Amino acid sequence: MNIKSTKFAVIAVLTFIILFLFNYIGNTQPDKTERALMTAVAGVIGLTIGMWFVYKNSKDDTHHDFD
Repeated sequence: MNIKSTKFAVIAVLTFIILFLFNYIGNTQPDKTERALMTAVAGVIGLTIGMWFVYKNSKDDTHHDFD
């Protein structure tokens, strides 16, 4: 999956919404909005880094033996 595609943008937006809602609804702290935003942004950043790493190595045909 290319990071610059619309498919990835849709997945990133859905990830943000799901993480935000889970953290916003389930939190009773007074700063629940800030915590939910930070968690959702961190989740999307982690998703982007992971997908960039997978996409970067998807064209590598060499065998890596990690024994």
